[in-house]
Amino acid sequence: MKEKINKTLSEMQNDTPTATSPNSSTGIENSVKTLGDPNCPHCKGVGYVRYDVPLGDEKFGKLESCICRAKDVAQSARNRLFALSNLDRLTHLRFENFKPSGNEKAKFMAPLEKENLYKAFETCEEFSRLQKGWLLLEGGYGCGKTHLAAAIANDAVDKGIPTLFITVPDLLDSLRFAYADPETTFEQRFDEIRRADLLILDDFGTQNATNWAQEKLFQIINYRYINKLATVITTNLMLDEIEGRIRSRLQDNEFVKHIKMTAPDYRRPEETSNPGISMLSLPEMKLMTFEKFQMRDDEIGKEAVTTIIMEKQDKFGNKYKDKEITRIKVTKEDVKTLHEAFGAAARFSEEPHGWLVLLGQSFCGKTHLAAAIGNYRIGLGGQALLIEISSLLDYMRQTFGRSSDVSFDRRFHEIRTTPLLILDDLKESGASSVWAEDKLYSVLNYRYNAHLPTVITSTMRSESFALSYPNLWNKLLDPSRSEIRVINMPPYRRIIKESRNKKK
Repeated sequence: MKEKINKTLSEMQNDTPTATSPNSSTGIENSVKTLGDPNCPHCKGVGYVRYDVPLGDEKFGKLESCICRAKDVAQSARNRLFALSNLDRLTHLRFENFKPSGNEKAKFMAPLEKENLYKAFETCEEFSRLQKGWLLLEGGYGCGKTHLAAAIANDAVDKGIPTLFITVPDLLDSLRFAYADPETTFEQRFDEIRRADLLILDDFGTQNATNWAQEKLFQIINYRYINKLATVITTNLMLDEIEGRIRSRLQDNEFVKHIKMTAPDYRRPEETSNPGISMLSLPEMKLMTFEKFQMRDDEIGKEAVTTIIMEKQDKFGNKYKDKEITRIKVTKEDVKTLHEAFGAAARFSEEPHGWLVLLGQSFCGKTHLAAAIGNYRIGLGGQALLIEISSLLDYMRQTFGRSSDVSFDRRFHEIRTTPLLILDDLKESGASSVWAEDKLYSVLNYRYNAHLPTVITSTMRSESFALSYPNLWNKLLDPSRSEIRVINMPPYRRIIKESRNKKK
């Protein structure tokens, strides 16, 4: 058997020109149309060469394209990558027709959003010129990610750079189909993709997260990371949602430029990137500012009627809720809690980092302070969404209706990623359906992990909050991430008279 193998290898060596044997036979030229340059000293027009290397060398027995075909091979590679790309329907997306100031029909685009969009535009133009490093574009639907990524791709194609622009699901499908493709092999297709001079992965995170898919994506990304190949990735996800091995490479700030795009949906200019359901648009809410907030110092020593809802149990063990009406005297300590909540809200409005939780009775000032934060941020050109939690859940449910032209996933994404979310009136667990509580927790958990500024108001006491939302409450107890303020004040307009016990 060994003799037969050696004989076959010997015949291959005699029939194929080598890179070191310019006098090799050229008889093949007369019977087969030459692929290379007939005058090439290396291949004599065959177009391929075999390296004269010893048995065991990785190049032994392999045919490689001759240097005389380099231009044709490069063009063929560019054509194959373009055929795999989605660029045939995106050739119109150029830097020249991108509007870095946003859609002029957008009613709610804030100055900070315009500044962010222009920065993304400049960064992508620079990347297109230099073709170095990686670029990660993160943002919501219609913010311009795909337009900018396609503009980079079209510019590269015009320059003759082998470019692959493809959505991640299509890339994975292309690899799967290669198993049954008679014109290529899986290995060839995989190698073309991972070695492309410029790879642009659009909609990263929408793929089926099977083990096979995750592994192939990691192999492609890891190869390009190690070899420092120019790569652009667009995604709706935040980094914490991306598979750990890939995320660690995307977090290399020296190699990866990460742009978070906050512009509203260009295709839906009638809406802000935060759905148009914010209570801050109501006339009465616009009046809730820090300047108009009442500090209630004049109520110290006065009595107020207060209603406490208590959970009781009858003799049969059945639980029920009962109201207990009492009269309390407002103290300096009570008013102090209001002052401290005001201070916390004012500081948060200046630098909205982390979470702020305001607890207290109805009409004690929580919603006014929450609205004041939102109004202040909007006044600075930022975004803020204030909504009652029950209305928020109803709004998400509406996407399941036949008349809705917006998917649940899209609306859910817009809400949970809004720059500043203010949720009014968080109720005890069990007050709504399992579906509603699950979606609410998903929103809250996402925002906490993403370090997105969030304000919550609730009439629940601390112990009730801890029982209803134990996982969230434990997170909120971290003072480096959140601040909890309890307002021990009776409702406004419930002061009935000066206390009889007030010292004269």
